[in-house]
Amino acid sequence: MKKYLFFILVLILTACSHTSVPTQYTDNNQLPAIYPDYAGVTIPVNIAPLSFEFMKEAQDVVTRFSFENEEIVCGGLKACPDIDDWKSLVEKASGKSIQVEVFAETDGAWSRFKPFNIYVSKDSIDPYISYRLISPSYVTYEELTINQRCLENYDESVIYDNMLCGEEISGQCINCHNYQMYNPDRMQFHARQFHGGTFIAYDGELKKVNMANDSLLSAGVYPAWHPWLKLIAYSTNKTMQSFHTRDINKIEVLDSQSDLMVYDIDRNEVMNIENDPKEMEIFPCWSPDGKWLYYGSAHFEYSTDTVSTAEAIQRAKEIKYSIYRKSFDLDTRTFGPREMVFDAAGMGKSATLPRISPDGRWLLLAVGEWGCFHIWHRDADLWIIDLQNDSTKTASTEAPQFTAHPMKGANSNNVESYHSWSSNGKWIIFSSRRTDGVFTRPFIAHVDKEGNATKPFELPSEDPDYHRQLMKSYNIPEFMHGPVKTTPQGIADVLKTNVDPVKYVQQLSK
Repeated sequence: MKKYLFFILVLILTACSHTSVPTQYTDNNQLPAIYPDYAGVTIPVNIAPLSFEFMKEAQDVVTRFSFENEEIVCGGLKACPDIDDWKSLVEKASGKSIQVEVFAETDGAWSRFKPFNIYVSKDSIDPYISYRLISPSYVTYEELTINQRCLENYDESVIYDNMLCGEEISGQCINCHNYQMYNPDRMQFHARQFHGGTFIAYDGELKKVNMANDSLLSAGVYPAWHPWLKLIAYSTNKTMQSFHTRDINKIEVLDSQSDLMVYDIDRNEVMNIENDPKEMEIFPCWSPDGKWLYYGSAHFEYSTDTVSTAEAIQRAKEIKYSIYRKSFDLDTRTFGPREMVFDAAGMGKSATLPRISPDGRWLLLAVGEWGCFHIWHRDADLWIIDLQNDSTKTASTEAPQFTAHPMKGANSNNVESYHSWSSNGKWIIFSSRRTDGVFTRPFIAHVDKEGNATKPFELPSEDPDYHRQLMKSYNIPEFMHGPVKTTPQGIADVLKTNVDPVKYVQQLSK
């Protein structure tokens, strides 16, 4: 039996190694129909192989990846290059391009589709990303994980499984993992409901934080680590959801109230930054020099003095966010008054999720028609601001306002939402529903010196059909310098502990 299995294995390996390119064929002037669509994309030099699947009926398919005198030839409907061969080819093609030829056999005759290029940038990408995996349904939201994936191969592992803290009648939800300067040893995320609290890891020290306080609107929700200080800014949110029956966007997630606060990790102190009841603040983001805190804010006044979730839902399309910032004095640890950065509401738009490139030049936003949770808005696109060159002001005493525009090359006719910069500022990763309109998946694009994006490419998988079989949405993709090493059970043990609430202060200690 063992000899028989060995013989079969030898036959398989021999068949793969003897895959050859057809010598007789007719040229087809159309690009091949493949999934994922990798035609004309730009990739980092250290990315995993770009496997893809031929999407038409054929008796046989042969794919050739080539650069100069080196080539990889794959047989079958799925072109899955060997990782070692791929690395060798990509390294040689660095700064240039790999040509891809797809040959298909139908009715006994071969045809070659129009060849396309995969451009290889010399710019590398961070080796890891992390993200939430969640079903696109609020019925099963408890069954979710925070996962991490190596971009240089296909290795994936679970950082934390939400079900580890669940019981039969008591569930939990986790959101918004975030790192200090891409450091996987400095991580935080928030757990809601059962065993609720904020998990913080800092250089091997793990703790749970209870941010419940009468002076705060809620516990910390959307976070932003200061670049080097042990401070985390949060928005505090009263969040709800509604479901539409006659709108193309079937689900709406929105806030009835929201504020900004900052948390001191060492002192377990928290302080409000913004808490105007007529303003809804959300999604803070520090500038790389640590001197500015950017965020989104929507002006919204209820018809009475009472906060009404029903009114907020009814008037949801009136809630439009603009981008503001507050200066931060590193010596006194105090914030200045808010300044308008981008008046999206004045344009009839709503801008959220400000994220600044590591060199401080580019401000990337998600922009839609209304609201803050653009992952559910089909009109949502990525917009960009040049913080060095796109400012205008009419008087020396006024703060500069900036001009934003859709990011060239990045957008599709469906959702573009949560986005992050690579640590070298050359790449972005974001969530998009461009493939099927249902599931968000990670897409990566190179950013040039003018702030334009190359054609985004879907996160590569060893099996090109993996994402379509997974039936999960990817949320909050974040770049990392390496993997998180804390085990899921170790995190669960910390979340199950009871801790004292934070101390509320009027001013952060120096």
